[in-house]
Amino acid sequence: MTEQVNFGDELVSPEEKMRRVGEVFSSVARRYDVMNDLMSGGMHRLWKDRFVARVKPRPGEDILDMAGGTGDVAFRMARRGAHVTVADINADMLEVGKSRAERRGLTGLSWKVENAEALSFAAAAFDAYTIVFGIRNVTDIPAALREAYRVLKRGGRFYCMEFSASDWPGFSTLYDRYASYVIPKVGKVVANDEDSYRYLIESIRRFPKPAAFRAMVTEAGFIRVNAEPMLGGLVTIHSGWKI
Repeated sequence: MTEQVNFGDELVSPEEKMRRVGEVFSSVARRYDVMNDLMSGGMHRLWKDRFVARVKPRPGEDILDMAGGTGDVAFRMARRGAHVTVADINADMLEVGKSRAERRGLTGLSWKVENAEALSFAAAAFDAYTIVFGIRNVTDIPAALREAYRVLKRGGRFYCMEFSASDWPGFSTLYDRYASYVIPKVGKVVANDEDSYRYLIESIRRFPKPAAFRAMVTEAGFIRVNAEPMLGGLVTIHSGWKI
């Protein structure tokens, strides 16, 4: 039988998941940043600031921002002098990012359609690899982590920020209810797409807890692997180094 993977709460083939994830992000691309503000109450901006502070991008560095889509994290790193390659499997998301960069007059950015599981870049090409709220949508997460390791230079650093379930009693239940019932309805009103936002919430619920994902990063070859949870693990910054 063909291997099946989760697309939210459904089991589908890997090929079907890739196609349907592509449809989700093509559908939400134009309203993606507005929806991030509405879903998080603007907190995603603080989380991203904290994330980039951990990455510590420096002038002259080459950084790969995978699943970088609309450029939110890449812009922050480019302003610090790094050259950032924004990669995403979805061309519609990248087009939104390019338009945003042009309006802001930002330079030092490259844009590439890439599959995180099979990157076209040479080995040891980047000083840092970042992926924010994107790895849970990858079909084969271990393959993506191995590719992250491959394209990093020796001494290169891996940083990932992702959602998961919170361990805080009470808050976890409240957030789950909000995410399950409110966010899809907001998606319907703002982006005219309730189903895509229901999938995004389901994908968060199914993503590994921080300790389990930390083990996956270690298995890919990284050392000094760390998980920095926020809001009881609802959002976690994961990091590791290549030697």
